[in-house]
Amino acid sequence: MTAEIAVALPALLAVVAIGLSAVSMVADEVRCVDAARVGARLLARGETAEQVRLEVARQSPPGARVVLGGSGGQIRVEVSAEAPGLVRLLGVTARPHAVAHAVAESPS
Repeated sequence: MTAEIAVALPALLAVVAIGLSAVSMVADEVRCVDAARVGARLLARGETAEQVRLEVARQSPPGARVVLGGSGGQIRVEVSAEAPGLVRLLGVTARPHAVAHAVAESPS
């Protein structure tokens, strides 16, 4: 009985750790989506790029990359982060990211 537990316990712990990392990756994906949406909204309102970067960085996962851009009245905010924990160690190339678009309003 002890030998079976000794073999099964590490496998069970590995599965739990991978599952928790996957849940963390989904949470990071949601944070990226929310941060990109907020960034696009702020840019459309006319906030400066620095203010937008600060707010997006505050709402993004740690170490997230933020790209602001757009042309012709279109605004684009892209937020991406590295996969967390064991997901990255397993060589999975998942990268939580989000892109938000907005149309800049012309001043009245």
